[in-house]
Amino acid sequence: MKVYLLGAANPEAVRMLHAVKRSTPNVEFAFLDNDPNKHGSPFFGVPVIGGSALVSELKGPDARFVNLITGSTRLRYETTRELVEAGATLGQFIHPGIDLTMIRMGQGSYLQEGVIMQAEVTLGDNTSISAGSVVGHEGQIGHSVFLAPGVCIAGCVEIGDGTFIGTNATILPRLRIGRWVTIGAGAVVTKDIPDFSVVAGNPARIIKTNAVPYPDGRVFK
Repeated sequence: MKVYLLGAANPEAVRMLHAVKRSTPNVEFAFLDNDPNKHGSPFFGVPVIGGSALVSELKGPDARFVNLITGSTRLRYETTRELVEAGATLGQFIHPGIDLTMIRMGQGSYLQEGVIMQAEVTLGDNTSISAGSVVGHEGQIGHSVFLAPGVCIAGCVEIGDGTFIGTNATILPRLRIGRWVTIGAGAVVTKDIPDFSVVAGNPARIIKTNAVPYPDGRVFK
Protein backbone atom coordinates (compact mmCIF):
# COMPACT_ATOMS: atom_id res chain seq x y z
CA MET A 1 0.00 0.00 0.00
CA LYS A 2 1.24 3.47 -0.92
CA VAL A 3 -0.20 6.48 0.89
CA TYR A 4 0.24 9.99 -0.52
CA LEU A 5 -0.23 12.81 1.99
CA LEU A 6 -1.24 16.20 0.59
CA GLY A 7 0.42 19.04 2.49
CA ALA A 8 4.06 18.90 3.64
CA ALA A 9 3.76 21.48 6.41
CA ASN A 10 3.50 19.89 9.87
CA PRO A 11 6.40 17.77 11.15
CA GLU A 12 3.97 16.01 13.50
CA ALA A 13 2.63 14.23 10.40
CA VAL A 14 6.07 12.70 9.88
CA ARG A 15 6.27 11.49 13.48
CA MET A 16 2.79 10.04 13.07
CA LEU A 17 3.59 8.22 9.83
CA HIS A 18 6.53 6.54 11.56
CA ALA A 19 4.11 5.35 14.26
CA VAL A 20 1.81 3.99 11.55
CA LYS A 21 4.72 2.22 9.84
CA ARG A 22 5.72 0.53 13.11
CA SER A 23 2.24 -0.97 13.38
CA THR A 24 1.76 -1.56 9.64
CA PRO A 25 5.24 -2.03 8.11
CA ASN A 26 4.04 -2.65 4.53
CA VAL A 27 2.73 0.93 4.10
CA GLU A 28 4.89 3.37 2.11
CA PHE A 29 4.45 7.13 2.43
CA ALA A 30 5.25 10.17 0.29
CA PHE A 31 4.12 13.79 0.38
CA LEU A 32 2.39 15.83 -2.27
CA ASP A 33 2.46 19.61 -2.00
CA ASN A 34 1.35 22.29 -4.43
CA ASP A 35 4.29 24.55 -3.54
CA PRO A 36 6.83 23.88 -6.33
CA ASN A 37 9.66 25.02 -4.04
CA LYS A 38 9.14 21.85 -1.97
CA HIS A 39 9.24 19.42 -4.88
CA GLY A 40 12.19 17.07 -4.94
CA SER A 41 13.26 17.84 -1.37
CA PRO A 42 12.56 15.61 1.63
CA PHE A 43 10.28 16.87 4.38
CA PHE A 44 11.91 15.61 7.57
CA GLY A 45 13.22 12.64 5.62
CA VAL A 46 10.05 11.85 3.66
CA PRO A 47 10.08 12.67 -0.07
CA VAL A 48 7.90 15.43 -1.55
CA ILE A 49 7.37 14.07 -5.04
CA GLY A 50 5.24 16.83 -6.56
CA GLY A 51 1.80 18.39 -6.40
CA SER A 52 -1.76 17.17 -6.73
CA ALA A 53 -1.38 17.21 -10.52
CA LEU A 54 0.40 13.85 -10.12
CA VAL A 55 -2.75 12.09 -8.88
CA SER A 56 -3.77 10.77 -12.30
CA GLU A 57 -0.30 9.24 -12.65
CA LEU A 58 -0.09 7.83 -9.11
CA LYS A 59 -3.61 6.47 -8.69
CA GLY A 60 -4.13 2.73 -8.73
CA PRO A 61 -5.49 -0.18 -6.69
CA ASP A 62 -2.74 0.08 -4.08
CA ALA A 63 -2.64 3.91 -3.85
CA ARG A 64 -4.49 5.97 -1.26
CA PHE A 65 -4.58 9.73 -0.78
CA VAL A 66 -5.18 11.74 2.42
CA ASN A 67 -5.44 15.51 2.68
CA LEU A 68 -3.52 17.03 5.61
CA ILE A 69 -4.58 20.64 4.90
CA THR A 70 -6.44 21.92 7.97
CA GLY A 71 -5.98 25.69 8.21
CA SER A 72 -9.26 26.27 6.36
CA THR A 73 -12.10 23.80 5.99
CA ARG A 74 -13.09 25.46 2.72
CA LEU A 75 -9.58 24.90 1.33
CA ARG A 76 -9.56 21.38 2.74
CA TYR A 77 -12.85 20.65 0.99
CA GLU A 78 -11.73 22.18 -2.32
CA THR A 79 -8.38 20.39 -2.42
CA THR A 80 -9.91 17.03 -1.50
CA ARG A 81 -12.51 17.51 -4.23
CA GLU A 82 -9.63 18.05 -6.67
CA LEU A 83 -8.07 14.76 -5.56
CA VAL A 84 -11.34 12.86 -5.96
CA GLU A 85 -12.11 14.43 -9.34
CA ALA A 86 -8.65 13.35 -10.53
CA GLY A 87 -9.49 9.76 -9.66
CA ALA A 88 -7.88 9.45 -6.23
CA THR A 89 -9.07 6.83 -3.77
CA LEU A 90 -9.15 8.41 -0.33
CA GLY A 91 -7.42 6.51 2.46
CA GLN A 92 -7.11 6.90 6.22
CA PHE A 93 -4.26 8.47 8.19
CA ILE A 94 -5.01 7.53 11.78
CA HIS A 95 -2.63 7.32 14.73
CA PRO A 96 -2.46 3.64 15.77
CA GLY A 97 -3.05 4.52 19.42
CA ILE A 98 -6.65 5.64 18.80
CA ASP A 99 -9.39 3.25 19.89
CA LEU A 100 -11.85 2.91 17.00
CA THR A 101 -14.17 0.41 18.72
CA MET A 102 -17.83 1.26 18.03
CA ILE A 103 -16.84 4.16 15.73
CA ARG A 104 -18.19 4.67 12.22
CA MET A 105 -16.29 6.85 9.79
CA GLY A 106 -16.05 7.74 6.16
CA GLN A 107 -13.01 8.03 3.91
CA GLY A 108 -10.11 10.47 4.12
CA SER A 109 -9.87 10.68 7.92
CA TYR A 110 -6.82 12.38 9.47
CA LEU A 111 -6.80 11.67 13.23
CA GLN A 112 -3.82 12.65 15.35
CA GLU A 113 -2.36 11.15 18.50
CA GLY A 114 -4.41 11.36 21.68
CA VAL A 115 -7.82 11.74 20.04
CA ILE A 116 -10.60 10.16 22.10
CA MET A 117 -13.89 9.23 20.51
CA GLN A 118 -16.51 7.60 22.70
CA ALA A 119 -18.93 4.87 21.64
CA GLU A 120 -21.22 5.41 18.66
CA VAL A 121 -19.43 8.46 17.27
CA THR A 122 -19.87 8.93 13.52
CA LEU A 123 -17.36 10.78 11.33
CA GLY A 124 -18.06 11.96 7.80
CA ASP A 125 -15.63 11.89 4.89
CA ASN A 126 -12.55 14.16 4.80
CA THR A 127 -12.62 14.91 8.54
CA SER A 128 -9.57 15.85 10.60
CA ILE A 129 -9.25 15.81 14.39
CA SER A 130 -6.11 17.15 16.05
CA ALA A 131 -4.16 15.93 19.05
CA GLY A 132 -5.94 15.64 22.37
CA SER A 133 -9.47 16.37 21.19
CA VAL A 134 -12.45 14.52 22.66
CA VAL A 135 -15.74 13.67 20.94
CA GLY A 136 -18.43 12.46 23.34
CA HIS A 137 -20.69 9.46 22.88
CA GLU A 138 -23.08 9.42 19.95
CA GLY A 139 -21.55 12.53 18.41
CA GLN A 140 -22.20 13.08 14.72
CA ILE A 141 -19.36 14.84 12.89
CA GLY A 142 -20.09 15.87 9.32
CA HIS A 143 -18.00 15.91 6.15
CA SER A 144 -14.89 18.13 5.78
CA VAL A 145 -14.88 19.12 9.45
CA PHE A 146 -11.75 20.14 11.38
CA LEU A 147 -11.20 20.02 15.14
CA ALA A 148 -8.08 21.81 16.40
CA PRO A 149 -6.06 20.51 19.39
CA GLY A 150 -7.83 20.17 22.71
CA VAL A 151 -11.41 20.53 21.50
CA CYS A 152 -14.00 19.01 23.85
CA ILE A 153 -17.35 18.01 22.37
CA ALA A 154 -19.82 16.59 24.87
CA GLY A 155 -22.21 13.73 24.14
CA CYS A 156 -24.94 13.66 21.50
CA VAL A 157 -23.70 16.75 19.62
CA GLU A 158 -24.21 17.15 15.87
CA ILE A 159 -21.53 19.04 13.92
CA GLY A 160 -22.47 20.17 10.41
CA ASP A 161 -20.35 19.85 7.26
CA GLY A 162 -17.38 22.17 6.82
CA THR A 163 -17.28 23.36 10.43
CA PHE A 164 -13.97 24.58 11.90
CA ILE A 165 -13.58 24.31 15.68
CA GLY A 166 -10.66 26.20 17.23
CA THR A 167 -8.21 25.10 19.92
CA ASN A 168 -9.69 24.28 23.34
CA ALA A 169 -13.25 25.12 22.32
CA THR A 170 -15.99 23.36 24.30
CA ILE A 171 -19.44 22.34 23.06
CA LEU A 172 -22.05 21.36 25.63
CA PRO A 173 -24.25 18.25 25.27
CA ARG A 174 -27.06 17.70 22.77
CA LEU A 175 -26.44 20.78 20.67
CA ARG A 176 -26.58 21.15 16.91
CA ILE A 177 -23.81 23.08 15.16
CA GLY A 178 -24.72 24.04 11.58
CA ARG A 179 -22.79 23.79 8.31
CA TRP A 180 -19.65 25.86 7.65
CA VAL A 181 -19.61 27.27 11.16
CA THR A 182 -16.39 28.68 12.64
CA ILE A 183 -15.98 28.35 16.42
CA GLY A 184 -13.17 30.43 17.87
CA ALA A 185 -10.40 29.14 20.12
CA GLY A 186 -11.52 28.74 23.71
CA ALA A 187 -15.19 29.36 22.94
CA VAL A 188 -17.84 27.71 25.10
CA VAL A 189 -20.88 26.84 23.04
CA THR A 190 -24.06 26.64 25.12
CA LYS A 191 -26.78 26.68 22.45
CA ASP A 192 -27.41 25.61 18.85
CA ILE A 193 -25.47 27.52 16.17
CA PRO A 194 -27.03 28.25 12.75
CA ASP A 195 -25.33 27.53 9.42
CA PHE A 196 -22.42 29.76 8.28
CA SER A 197 -22.03 31.49 11.66
CA VAL A 198 -18.75 32.64 13.21
CA VAL A 199 -18.88 32.45 17.01
CA ALA A 200 -16.46 33.30 19.81
CA GLY A 201 -16.38 33.89 23.56
CA ASN A 202 -17.76 32.35 26.75
CA PRO A 203 -20.62 31.90 26.27
CA ALA A 204 -20.11 31.82 22.50
CA ARG A 205 -21.91 34.54 20.53
CA ILE A 206 -22.33 35.06 16.80
CA ILE A 207 -19.99 37.80 15.58
CA LYS A 208 -20.35 37.50 11.80
CA THR A 209 -21.28 35.15 8.96
CA ASN A 210 -19.04 32.99 6.77
CA ALA A 211 -19.24 33.60 3.03
CA VAL A 212 -18.93 30.00 1.82
CA PRO A 213 -20.53 29.14 -1.54
CA TYR A 214 -21.03 25.43 -0.86
CA PRO A 215 -24.22 23.88 0.55
CA ASP A 216 -22.34 21.04 2.23
CA GLY A 217 -18.90 19.44 2.63
CA ARG A 218 -19.48 16.22 0.69
CA VAL A 219 -16.46 15.33 -1.45
CA PHE A 220 -18.30 12.54 -3.26
CA LYS A 221 -21.13 13.91 -5.42
